[in-house]
Amino acid sequence: MRLVVTGGAGFIGANFVHTVIRERPDAHVTVLDAMTYAANRASLSDLPADRVDLVEGDCAVPGVVDDLVSQLAGPKDTVVHFAAESHNDNSLAGPGPFVHSNIVGTYQVLEACRLHDVRLHHVSTDEVYGDLQLDDPAKFTPATAYNPSSPYSATKAGADMLVRAWVRSFGVRATISNCSNNYGPYQHVEKFIPRQITNLLTGQRPRLYGSGANVRDWIHVDDHNSAVLRILAGGERGRTYLIGADGEHSNLQVMQMICELMGATGTDGDPGFDHVTDRPGHDLRYAIDATATREELGWEPQHTDLRDGLRRTIEWYRENRDWWEPVKERVEARYAQTEKVL
Repeated sequence: MRLVVTGGAGFIGANFVHTVIRERPDAHVTVLDAMTYAANRASLSDLPADRVDLVEGDCAVPGVVDDLVSQLAGPKDTVVHFAAESHNDNSLAGPGPFVHSNIVGTYQVLEACRLHDVRLHHVSTDEVYGDLQLDDPAKFTPATAYNPSSPYSATKAGADMLVRAWVRSFGVRATISNCSNNYGPYQHVEKFIPRQITNLLTGQRPRLYGSGANVRDWIHVDDHNSAVLRILAGGERGRTYLIGADGEHSNLQVMQMICELMGATGTDGDPGFDHVTDRPGHDLRYAIDATATREELGWEPQHTDLRDGLRRTIEWYRENRDWWEPVKERVEARYAQTEKVL
């Protein structure tokens, strides 16, 4: 089994490579990554060199993906497409890189898979569906209409549509997964959970957008990737699979858990964090109905206790300061330009 994993030096992609090496002794992985600010070679440094190759390159550049996909020929060989610009705040500040990576990059991956008749799994997000009201009992299903809110989610929605069109028009052997919010090791410190953890580890106050009422359906990255492996093993061509762990919590609840676990909650009524100006167009609620994925593929999430998952994630960031400290100051300087304490 040979895999080409685009974006495999980023957060979810790197964890996926670790999962594959751990659970599939027959697998060899070629990581293709543009090595932008969100990628880190150190995320793959402890993996066996005879089973993992890292190729630096931009999948949106013609020919780059094709050179690697042309080497895949076995029945289980697959391109797993994680590569994407994914931070909403950055998409609001500058949408161009999101169009380049998420739409043009996916087009180049599709064309390479079409030319060489190689299977593709395209990794996407629940944000393509827009948001739900806080009091709405509904959840996203594969039949939910797309209604993206930001340049990030709009470009991911466009990428999903390209995949569907290439399946129907050209017979590309592709599957899609849309997953809820991930957390865990190797996540860049610009993202919500690692940002709050590393703020506390560096003596800074955590920052919460607005009131923190926004709800996200949290899933540990290892559960996400175990679902992707199930899709590779038994997914049906052309199908979309939703991945979620029934982990709905408000951002305020997550912040409170982090502060409690790290001893930052004060005894004088101080919550241990500051409220800051909200992000424009901030989606209210995401919620995934993963029933079909569970029933059809026999997949079940294993890390369903968010508090325990956060505790282990905190320990990872505490024990791996050399992985995140070099970029922390720069990230906070960027946020300082737009955030205002309420």
